[in-house]
Amino acid sequence: MSKQPKYRQVADALRREIDSGTYAPGARLPSESDLMKRFDASRNTVRNGLSLLVSQGLVSSSQGLGYEVRSHEVFKLNASRFENLDFPQNGDAYRTDVTNAGRRPHQTFRVEMTPASADVAERLKVDAGSTTVLRFCHRYVDDVPWSTQATWYPGWLTERSPRLAEPGDIEEGTTRYLASHGIEQVGYFDEIAARMPTPEEARLLEIGAGVPVLLWTRTGYSEDRPIRCTVTTFRGDLNQMNYEIGTLSGRKENEPQ
Repeated sequence: MSKQPKYRQVADALRREIDSGTYAPGARLPSESDLMKRFDASRNTVRNGLSLLVSQGLVSSSQGLGYEVRSHEVFKLNASRFENLDFPQNGDAYRTDVTNAGRRPHQTFRVEMTPASADVAERLKVDAGSTTVLRFCHRYVDDVPWSTQATWYPGWLTERSPRLAEPGDIEEGTTRYLASHGIEQVGYFDEIAARMPTPEEARLLEIGAGVPVLLWTRTGYSEDRPIRCTVTTFRGDLNQMNYEIGTLSGRKENEPQ
């Protein structure tokens, strides 16, 4: 006989059935009444088990509609190629990668002049509180919120590349735009972390309970100094990042990308 609390037994049984495909993504779970009969359990016990699955990001709940298995159509991002000018692009890297994956991109923008926070100032090697250009993107894949991206540029860059401070998209992408003005990004430093979302992140990305965010901070450098700091916040349940490092001639073409 299991020593686990009854609500965990309910959650574990349903989790196994979700993993095995008995309940596919988008499928509704049985009603609370049906689960009460199946597990010979009280309504509170069943609800606690379902709530555990919600907190783990496996199912979602809607008032009056019951519980549904979450759909996880994961987008795979090759972080090595993202913004790499050696690879062919149609516009900016985001649109190129999403379109090449057979998916549909959409994004909104805002641009503002803002004081550099201590973290941003440290990465850009400018004084805290000095003026930076912030370009903020809210990005979607197939109309589903995919990420937010906040990029800070040091104020001195706008003198040589004024379109950075203008509202709206830069069609060819900011990395290509800067390169065309003699400011080439020759390297970058990446930092990757995960945590639970803030209320604002959960709102923008429509994140359900129990789903973390992936934070990708990329600081880009010219030959002699930093030229931008980008923080991309991804939904943890819909994204996967990969890198290509070294010679990969031994990698089979049918291996996961």
